[in-house]
Amino acid sequence: MQEIGTAELLQSDQDEARRQIERSIIKKFRKTIWRPFTRGINDYELIHDGDRIAVCISGGKDSMLMAKLLQELHRHGKANFELQFLTMNPGYNEENWELIKANARLLGIPLTVFETDIFDAVATIDRNPCYLCARMRRGYLYSHAKELGCNKIALGHHFDDVIETILMGMFYGGKVETMMPKLHSQNFEGMELIRPMYLVHEDAVKAWRDYNGLRFIQCACRFTEACANGDGTQNSKREEMKELIADLRQKSDVIEQNIFRSVHNVNLKTIIGYHRGDEAYNFLDDYYDET
Repeated sequence: MQEIGTAELLQSDQDEARRQIERSIIKKFRKTIWRPFTRGINDYELIHDGDRIAVCISGGKDSMLMAKLLQELHRHGKANFELQFLTMNPGYNEENWELIKANARLLGIPLTVFETDIFDAVATIDRNPCYLCARMRRGYLYSHAKELGCNKIALGHHFDDVIETILMGMFYGGKVETMMPKLHSQNFEGMELIRPMYLVHEDAVKAWRDYNGLRFIQCACRFTEACANGDGTQNSKREEMKELIADLRQKSDVIEQNIFRSVHNVNLKTIIGYHRGDEAYNFLDDYYDET
């Protein structure tokens, strides 16, 4: 009988762990993750035959789960599409970068990695460094995805991100808008951004992570490394919205869904004004025509 070495045993354990993680998506979390994921793909027509999708992985729980969901859809779905798992290192510290790579190995996600110095570039910016960082990262991802022959990039935003964005726009921007399930790139012709987890709630993502005993980076930039592994808090408007929604959830179990539905069910007859691109409309424009 051939003797099995330690390395083979470790690999066997890791393979079994990965299979358990994959099974949990389809079985235990079928109702809370898999079905909302596939419904979002279908309802918003996010994936088509012939697509080559750059799955953008930051290393957090959301993007890692998204990668596994798209892998499962690729294996068992009907659409004929390709996946490229794209990871940018914008200047993570060594601990966070090693955790990202270890999780990718465990989950069976073949990373395509490229390096940037974005964290260094925004380190001295006093005004809106997070906004600038996000814009720069998005641009790099689009650029590298296009170089790889992709026509879409997939980001791991989920249901909670959507409703938080709606409230932030109202409270701090004085406008009604949302995070779209997909949109065309304005700067990279032929490229499209999709959000496959648009209907998946964050609580479900956390439950999947905890059930499988996984640990991901949370926020790992120079400004927030204290909470990189979930040990701290981030003082931001989005965190304010999370706390507000959590409080509202205790009062009613329909509020979250109604916030989400509000941008799917806009009655333009009761809107004072709106704009589409450069075209602006005010209710007075045709108010007297209807008398």
